[in-house]
Amino acid sequence: MNPRSLTRRSVLTATLAAALTGCGSTATPAATPPAPPPPAPADDPDLAALEGRFGGRIGVHALDTGTGATVTHRGGERFLMASTAKLPLAAAVLDRAVTDPALLDRLVRYGPGALLEYAPVTTANVATGMTVADLCDAALTVSDNTAANLLLDLLGGPAAVTAFVRGLGDPTSRFDRTEPDLNVSTGPRDERDTTTPAAIVATVRAVSLGDALPPAARDRLTTWLVANTTGDTAIRAGVPGGWVVGDKTGTGAQGERNDIGIVRPPDRAPLVLAVYTDPDVADATAGDATVAEATAIAVRRLLGP
Repeated sequence: MNPRSLTRRSVLTATLAAALTGCGSTATPAATPPAPPPPAPADDPDLAALEGRFGGRIGVHALDTGTGATVTHRGGERFLMASTAKLPLAAAVLDRAVTDPALLDRLVRYGPGALLEYAPVTTANVATGMTVADLCDAALTVSDNTAANLLLDLLGGPAAVTAFVRGLGDPTSRFDRTEPDLNVSTGPRDERDTTTPAAIVATVRAVSLGDALPPAARDRLTTWLVANTTGDTAIRAGVPGGWVVGDKTGTGAQGERNDIGIVRPPDRAPLVLAVYTDPDVADATAGDATVAEATAIAVRRLLGP
């Protein structure tokens, strides 16, 4: 190294050190480092015990919209949505109707070739067709699969529903296939048509209680969800009689049984709840009872005995 360069570097270093020392009394104090993010909610021990009895994974996330309190178990893990996907699908249709006011009254005609194995309402109306609003009603209240596919076609495919929830701030839920394929998972790495309990609770809250949809559209969505006929033994069975529940169930090809929705206790703010199951044994039959018990545990944690 050149001695002259070394001398110059030494002088510069000394000068800089002196300048920093001299300015120490007037320099702006270093900014306080940001606080670390709060830890993720811990998994609930009673839900973990229920999972052990169930045999497989259970995903639960429950939110008290009055206090902000949550109860969770595997709330950040992905689960197959199955027909719970019809709730955000219907919300996406209602959102489209904001800029197309005639949409819900539009008549959709379809032929026998569009009818799937489970399509009770669309089968009964194949000769006349159905309005978009009636298709939403059929998809949500009886889980009519053909109605769901016709709505997906109307929006431009599953990607349109993904785009809708992304606009709500949901970076997780994804919609990839149509009925009945969306009810099938090929394994843990198959992320198609999946969500996490925490993500879907945020989305359900946004479309049902928030300002993602206009008030009239929210009311319409709520009416459909409360009129659901497929959930009497799921979330509804886990809350006291007389509570108002609006929900959407889902059943997967491997015995998955799911339910998401809004629970309205008397004289309290609504609860938003998602329960997903992923059984170890295909065609497990304990799904509904497990969803109901998980609901009861979550509600008890949020509201007390």
